[in-house]
Amino acid sequence: MTLPAPARFGIMTAPSQVDYADLLRVWREADTVPGIEHAWLFDHLLPIYGDPRGVTYEGWTLLAALAAHTRRLRLGVMVTSNRFRPPAVLAKIAATVDVVSGGRLDFGIGAGSRPDVPMARREYEAHGLPYHDGAHAVSALAEACAVIRRLWTEPEPFDFTGEHIRLAGAFGNPKPVQRPHPPVLVGGRASATLRVAAEHADVWNYPGDDVADAVRRGALLDRHCADLGRDPASITRSLVLPVSYDDPAPVRETIRRATAAGFRHLVLMLPAPYPEGVARWLADEIIGARPV
Repeated sequence: MTLPAPARFGIMTAPSQVDYADLLRVWREADTVPGIEHAWLFDHLLPIYGDPRGVTYEGWTLLAALAAHTRRLRLGVMVTSNRFRPPAVLAKIAATVDVVSGGRLDFGIGAGSRPDVPMARREYEAHGLPYHDGAHAVSALAEACAVIRRLWTEPEPFDFTGEHIRLAGAFGNPKPVQRPHPPVLVGGRASATLRVAAEHADVWNYPGDDVADAVRRGALLDRHCADLGRDPASITRSLVLPVSYDDPAPVRETIRRATAAGFRHLVLMLPAPYPEGVARWLADEIIGARPV
């Protein structure tokens, strides 16, 4: 009998409405706590909650800084908006972070559409970025995943002509430290995005903590894998779970249901301000104390 793989726990610290020093403190502490295996930022250019004029750091720049200050954690952006950066430029950025981290990058990417968060829409106009419809965004995501993988792996320059991306003499150097490339995490729940995940993802992240809906979406991902001839078990299932410092019992119960449903990559979203010793508290009160 093959036992299921154990769950791997990580943290998410939104790089918004918070000081860099506090983010650095939490990541450095988490780096010393074995029960925490990965750490994540999000990718927005303006606040999507709280003071609309508050601080929001650029995710990949901040990730490089945090990579340089940690030694063990796997790390990434949950998830990168494919709308914000040309994919070939993003491939270069990600390869650089993989080098800086010594091969610890998990590459998270998504279509970048957040119609459910009205404050997110304004960041496109504020930065001169086009905002196309969802079908356009998902089609562009599929091309981006293909191009980024080629830039990470192909030894010679290549041309690419797609519906959304056109490259001449494209070439990636440095290559990522990880071979053949960093693990690719695709985030999203729409059927079209799940089709991209079935083709390109090593990890699929459901954007939320609704376990029942995540299971339904996972079944749809399985069907897309079957259409492609891919083993759905080759894609790790991931959830982001909000944490309450006052009452950790609900997240423990969600973890129990998520792991029973086959989700093995669990990201604990930490609200700011971060208590002193929050990483150790997570290990003791949630990761180590969850129901079995």
